[in-house]
Amino acid sequence: MTHDEQPLDRKTAVLNAKRVIVKIGSAVLRGPDGLDPERIAHLAMQIATLKGQGKEVIVVSSGAILAGTGRLGLAQKPSSIPEKQAAASVGQSVLVRAWDDSLSVYGLSAGQVLLTADDLAHRHRYLNARHTLRTLLDWGCIPVINENDTVRIDEIKFGDNDQLAALIAVLIGADLAVFLSDVEALYDGDPKSDLEARPINSVKEVDADILALAGTANQDGTGGMASKLIAARRLNLAGIPMILAPGRIEAALLKAMNGDEIGTFFAPASEHIGAMKHWLAHLPKAQGEIVIDDGAVNALKNKGTSLLPVGILSVSGSFGIGAAVYCKDKNGNIIGVGLVNYDDAEIKKIMGCKTNEIEARLGYHHSDEVIHRDHFALVDEIGTSQAINGKSASALR
Repeated sequence: MTHDEQPLDRKTAVLNAKRVIVKIGSAVLRGPDGLDPERIAHLAMQIATLKGQGKEVIVVSSGAILAGTGRLGLAQKPSSIPEKQAAASVGQSVLVRAWDDSLSVYGLSAGQVLLTADDLAHRHRYLNARHTLRTLLDWGCIPVINENDTVRIDEIKFGDNDQLAALIAVLIGADLAVFLSDVEALYDGDPKSDLEARPINSVKEVDADILALAGTANQDGTGGMASKLIAARRLNLAGIPMILAPGRIEAALLKAMNGDEIGTFFAPASEHIGAMKHWLAHLPKAQGEIVIDDGAVNALKNKGTSLLPVGILSVSGSFGIGAAVYCKDKNGNIIGVGLVNYDDAEIKKIMGCKTNEIEARLGYHHSDEVIHRDHFALVDEIGTSQAINGKSASALR
C-alpha cells in the first residue's frame, strides 16, 4: 500500500494528468432519433484538443443499444435481454463509426475494444487487454471501449460502463478519470424533491454518507449515481482521481480538464493499493478456499510474507494453477485473496510440509510458495468497506 502525504486537489490532478479515461454515458449521446452524431463530433473535437496538449485519451463509450434502437427505427428501447443484445449488435457498428468519422477529421483513428468481465477476470487476458490498449496509445489512436453487450450474461458482465471505466483506468494506469453524465454533479440531497439541494464541489472520501446520496438509474443507462459512486470508490482506492461532470454542456470535457469548478471532484485516497491488489479485490471469482494456521495468518498480516505449504490446514474447491482463492483462518474469517502456484490436488499433497519436502511429495518442485506475496491482497489492505468480488469484506467474515 502506498501513501501520499498531501491530498490531491482538482487543479493539480488535471495539471498532472497525462493519461485520461473519459467515460461517456448513453444519456449524453442521446439525440431525437437515437445516437446524436453532432454530440460525438463535439466530444471528438475536445479529445483532439487534449491530444494536442500531449495527453493520452481512452474513451469508454456507452450508446450501442441506443444507436441500434435508432438505426432499427424501434419505437422504444428494447426490454428483453435478446432484444438488447440484438440492438447492441446493430448499434455498436454505428457507434464506433460515428467515433471514427468524427476523430478522423483531426487525423485520429478510433480503436474499437469490446470487453466482458470474464475477459478481465483472467489474469493473462487482463494483461493482453493492457498490452493492446498501450499499443493503441503508442500508435496515437483513441481506444473506444464498450462492454460487449451482444454476448454478455449476468455471470460475465461488469454491470455498467461506470464499473468498466474504473477497472480500465486501473488496468491502463490512468492519471485521471472524467465521467461525463446527464447530471450536473453529486448533490447533498435529491434535487428533484429537495429545492435546497446543492451540488458538492469536492469529495475527499466515498464513505457510507456519500453513498447514501445516490439516486436511481437514468433513462438510457443502466447506471445511476450509485453506480458512479461505486466507480469513484474503486478509483479512490486505486489512487486515481475522478471528475463527474455534466456532459451535455458546451465543452464540458475541456472545462473539466482545465480545472474549472464544474461537477464534482473525487480525490484519491491518501493510502491506496497497487493495480495487482486492486485486480484481486474486484475481478477474479474465487475458485476455492485455503484454511491456514495462526502462524500463517500472522505472517501474512503482519510480516508481508508469502503463503508456504507448512501453514496450510485444509483446502476446498476445485481449481488450477493461477486460480484465485480465499485464505481463511481457523474460524472461517477471510484473511485475503491470492493466486495459487499449485492446483487443489497438489496443495492437498503438500499442505503442512516444509518447502524442502515439496519435491518428495509431488515428484517436482516449481515454487516454494503456494501463494506469492506479490499475488496476494489482504482484506485489511483492500479495506473492510471495499468489495471483494462484489461482496464487502465484512459480509465475508
